[in-house]
Amino acid sequence: MRTVISKDGTPIAFDQSGQGPALILVAGATATRLAEASVAAALAPAFTAFAYDRRGRGDSGDTAPYAVEREVEDIKALIDEAGGSAFVFGHSSGAVLALEAARLLPSKIKKLALYEPPFIIDDSRPPVPANYVAHLIDLVSSNRRGEAVEYFMIEAVGVPAEMVAQMRQSPMWPGLEAVAHTIAYDGSIMGDTMRGNPAPLKKWASVTVPTLVMDGGISHPFMHSAAQTITNILPNAQRQTLAGQDHGPADDVLVPALKAFFLD
Repeated sequence: MRTVISKDGTPIAFDQSGQGPALILVAGATATRLAEASVAAALAPAFTAFAYDRRGRGDSGDTAPYAVEREVEDIKALIDEAGGSAFVFGHSSGAVLALEAARLLPSKIKKLALYEPPFIIDDSRPPVPANYVAHLIDLVSSNRRGEAVEYFMIEAVGVPAEMVAQMRQSPMWPGLEAVAHTIAYDGSIMGDTMRGNPAPLKKWASVTVPTLVMDGGISHPFMHSAAQTITNILPNAQRQTLAGQDHGPADDVLVPALKAFFLD
């Protein structure tokens, strides 16, 4: 593990592996850099992979008040550590953070790959509540971290309540509670893009970096709608559907797609 210091003084922990062009891996909600370890290892023969703990998670620091721009500055610090420019791959809400980084750091990101940014742009699934982020903050501030995770799982991810009840008894649950305060961060990153309206996605029409937008062939229909809509909005984007995959794609399917795109 190594650290870089972001613009506001926050230490950001990361693991670096492999040799080749730099590739920053941006994880989604609740995930630490450990969740990126297997894909980083699979990418390492072709890339110098940077798997990092987003602020507030794992071994990274957290400086109040939170702002999405601070997370973009974290990515910039990693890119600067990597030599000043890099490829970036983001998963789920991490894909939306990566997209925002490409909007704010156009000279830093050479190519961008996104896997299932969870935009809700039609009626193929219910939107998240209008007070979603505020309610998450209230739950965490009153030390109801488990309730915050449950609220996220049901309202944002769409996990049935009875399945969440089973998850509460699993070994993974304490780790989710440990990062519960960061779920609101991802909610802030998503903003108003999960309300059933595609209009907010137009803010990224200025992102001209070559972009690969991926979705899984057996994912929920709203993911397909999201992938196609953002592909249409981005001026230099292509879409690829990974057959047989869902929101957690297998490394042996995802990695060849990333290699083909980034190394073309």
